[in-house]
Amino acid sequence: QVQLVESGGGLVQPGGSLRLSCAASGTIVSRNDMAWYRQAPGAERELVASISSGGATNYADSANGRFTIARDNARNTLNLQMTSLKPEDTAVYYCARWGWSSHEYSYWGQGSQVTVSS
Repeated sequence: QVQLVESGGGLVQPGGSLRLSCAASGTIVSRNDMAWYRQAPGAERELVASISSGGATNYADSANGRFTIARDNARNTLNLQMTSLKPEDTAVYYCARWGWSSHEYSYWGQGSQVTVSS
């Protein structure tokens, strides 16, 4: 059974940094396409960053240059390092794993709240 558990969210001031982690069980992070999504109040869930099983990364324009997605294979964890945070980055952040039979991100964590405010 695939389980994804996010941690590391919280309150941070504009311009600050935060690192989110997603601990996986029942699956191997390095062998799957993984992603971080976020959903702000009243908005649709949007892709923030993704990393393929081959290591190729992709970022939303809003995250490019400020966020870094990376795997920690020893800990079977997916991380999202966020810098230069802005109030518009405030959202619930979700870790996701690609479903090879469903051809979409079909495994999700419970989410971690990130609030950027002074």
